[in-house]
Amino acid sequence: MSTMQEVAKKAGVSKATVSRVLSGKGYVSEATKEQVYKAIEEAGYRPNLLARNLALNKSQCIGLVVTNTLYNGSYFSEILSQAAKKLADNGRQLILVDGKHSAQEEREAIQFLLDLRCDAVIIYPRFLTVDEMDEIIEQHKQPIMVVNRKLRKHQSHCIFCDHKGSGFLATKYLIERGHRAIAFITGSMDSPTAIERLSGYKEALNQYDIGVNDNLIAHGKWSPASGVAAVESLLAHREKFSAVVASNDEMAIGVMKKLNDLGISVPDEISIIGFDNIPTAPYLSPALSSVKDPVSEMISQVISRLIAMLDGGYLSKENIFISDLQVRNSVADGPFTAK
Repeated sequence: MSTMQEVAKKAGVSKATVSRVLSGKGYVSEATKEQVYKAIEEAGYRPNLLARNLALNKSQCIGLVVTNTLYNGSYFSEILSQAAKKLADNGRQLILVDGKHSAQEEREAIQFLLDLRCDAVIIYPRFLTVDEMDEIIEQHKQPIMVVNRKLRKHQSHCIFCDHKGSGFLATKYLIERGHRAIAFITGSMDSPTAIERLSGYKEALNQYDIGVNDNLIAHGKWSPASGVAAVESLLAHREKFSAVVASNDEMAIGVMKKLNDLGISVPDEISIIGFDNIPTAPYLSPALSSVKDPVSEMISQVISRLIAMLDGGYLSKENIFISDLQVRNSVADGPFTAK
């Protein structure tokens, strides 16, 4: 591997001149620049990016921290593809780092990106608390944006979806279609998203004077298998229900499979709504009704905010996003439909 000194010798200039050409700092004549660039190409020289970043204190890179439990499925794919596209449009590169399995490891992932001199960091937190993230933002001069969590102190540094509202929306729709005995399958209860969607479900029942029945609430873990286990638990209580809200589409698919195996018709006997509106949802039989979080729009707003923080542009005040219900064939009228 060639060195800067070898490039300087080939170009007939000093090492300091090569450094000035690469950094863009200091005057170098156009003729000398051409000599240096030609020597770099002939020597196959690749500058030490970390050393360059340390010298310039910027890298044109944005870091993204996401725990690996989110890597599977269309939700993460949408986050990653939108972030990469939006950053590329702005001449910047995306670096993905695993937040792993604890708040400490999420902290270490953030610090790793900052040590690489990433210009800014996006974090989709799983373990860090709101207070901890507010503290991290205060400790660093590089902009840090938080996705899917509402901060207390630094609201311009976060983007989040109204998950309680989306849980309310799905349940309210079923009630208006004539359902009263509505079961709910949560996601992993260490997830703020799961907690908020459950809260929205309960609020909708209370608003319509329908009591919350704990036997109609089952706990899942986001996977199709946990959806199967959850609906088995619901059926074991032997309490009738005419609809199920599952906290994501993966679990809803597990519910549909189990009900089909038992000869229970969807939606004629039990209606189902999921969340995330995965690409396969419209192609299931029946097509799955699902609540769609505006993931692409949220990530686009995150990138726009970071670019504004870095480049001094306009910083939007919009940081809460509302979900939309995609109604398909997995929902039918319930037994209390007005005639």
